[in-house]
Amino acid sequence: MKPKLIMRNLSSDLDKLQRFAVDNGFAGIDWSFEMAALPTTPAEETKWVRSLATLDPLEIRYHCPFKQVDLGHEDPAQVKAAVRLFRRIIRLISKADGKYLTLHVGLGHDTTRILSWNTTIDNLRRLVQFGADYGIKVCLENLAWGWTSKPNLFEKLIRKTSAGVTFDIGHAYACEAVHSQYYAAEDFITPHLDRVFNAHIYHTEIAGVGHMPPDRIADIEQRLKTLQTTECRWWVIELTEANGLLQTKKLIDAYLMAS
Repeated sequence: MKPKLIMRNLSSDLDKLQRFAVDNGFAGIDWSFEMAALPTTPAEETKWVRSLATLDPLEIRYHCPFKQVDLGHEDPAQVKAAVRLFRRIIRLISKADGKYLTLHVGLGHDTTRILSWNTTIDNLRRLVQFGADYGIKVCLENLAWGWTSKPNLFEKLIRKTSAGVTFDIGHAYACEAVHSQYYAAEDFITPHLDRVFNAHIYHTEIAGVGHMPPDRIADIEQRLKTLQTTECRWWVIELTEANGLLQTKKLIDAYLMAS
């Protein structure tokens, strides 16, 4: 099956977001939550869920790019807060009939010393099960730094927690494990090809700048070929600037047509 090309929720104006996505041939929205904008009361949750109808007929999946919110922090109070937050979000998206949620380990930190490996695994495994109880697949994304930037550690986190995989091809390109040629980008997913449910597509991430689009399809072609060995059909073009977003979509559309 042909992958679905997806964009992020780049506008808080849902009518405008829906028109832009449909007019430009996107099949869905990858909804990144903002901590400050989360509904806080049952009434606000109901209002938020109802507002998503504006995006019909687009499919929606969900993403928690929360910095320094970790299931395995050395501070028990921070762990409790993280668990409580992610459970709250799982319950929220279940009300919206959501099926997938992507989260991270170590996002926003510059050291893993404040994290516990065993606590991370235990709490992520419990959260995966909690999500399953609500019909939601909890997925872990590989980052450009930290434990999930190392394919061998990423594999263990996935295997020991039964989490799904969100394969970020830009992070895979930017990480030291791949730049050193000790690993290849495909090593992030070849141990669990059947567990890749989402992909984030762009060329690379530059510190202080953000995600960069490819200049030509050759920049990302090999990683797309690797992704096509999985059953993942949710390809998020994870760019926030409209020209780069649409140009990347044009490149991928031509690539998929040719292949």
